[in-house]
Amino acid sequence: MTELRFVHLGFGADAVEYQQAWQEQRTVHAARFADEIPDTCLLLEHPAVYTAGRRTEDSERPLDGTPVIDVDRGGKITWHGPGQLVGYPILKLPRPVDVIAHVRRLEEALIRVCAELGLETTRVEGRSGVWVLGDPVKRRSRDAAQGEGSDRGTREGHSAGAESRRSATDEGEARPAIGGLSLDFDPRLTDEEFDPRLNGPEYAPSNAGQRREDRKLAAIGIRIAKGVTMHGFSFNCDPDNTWFDRIVPCGIRDAGVTSLSNELGRRVTVAEVIPLVEKHLREILESAEPRPRAVEPAAAGS
Repeated sequence: MTELRFVHLGFGADAVEYQQAWQEQRTVHAARFADEIPDTCLLLEHPAVYTAGRRTEDSERPLDGTPVIDVDRGGKITWHGPGQLVGYPILKLPRPVDVIAHVRRLEEALIRVCAELGLETTRVEGRSGVWVLGDPVKRRSRDAAQGEGSDRGTREGHSAGAESRRSATDEGEARPAIGGLSLDFDPRLTDEEFDPRLNGPEYAPSNAGQRREDRKLAAIGIRIAKGVTMHGFSFNCDPDNTWFDRIVPCGIRDAGVTSLSNELGRRVTVAEVIPLVEKHLREILESAEPRPRAVEPAAAGS
């Protein structure tokens, strides 16, 4: 690919309103399509805002009527706000664009950022983004059956640092946990319409780490128009994750959200993460050789 240019739109007190950043994306997108500028990645923070992709269902929006901005990207509803690094890579790719390959490249860059910070992350099949894996369901169920008291005593002996580096490939083995909540019976396993927002903090997305469940660290939602990408990723550095508890994040009811600060046991700021994201995005995207999506020829008529 061509050289990747980074543009800092605003952070902290200079965080950029979502609608303003969306218009800036359109401007940059048009310029990239016309080959007036190179591939460009906008980096920024937003003030607190909920945005909903095209597949968002009404049941996943805030129950209290909090405003949501409907956008033209893929995916479902999410939150942006202070402590979260947002990146909008606006890249020209060969047509027909291989959307999945583009998403995988973004995931790989963020996984490498986490690794440099000392946190092992991974992908989850069928779910885009970057994840910290929880305990296998079988393991969580067995621990819960042993009783809340003994379970808590076991978990208190593990540090947050050790928990953050657990292997994503342990098959059924105990993984250290943050500690906190244990569910004797999880209704989400049998109720497809279960709503965590109506069932107390033990089911809140922001408490997924305490429940030792899979939790999303970075979300990805994109749009392709005229062979040029828009939208991108949100990377939780040090946000207030309870904002996610008012929605069904990404439409996923059986997992939650986390942040670098939660997983590493120290404050990890957006400012610390920016240069790492730039480094690994540049490594991945500039060295990539994107290919058009394979299109199978139509079957010949009989």
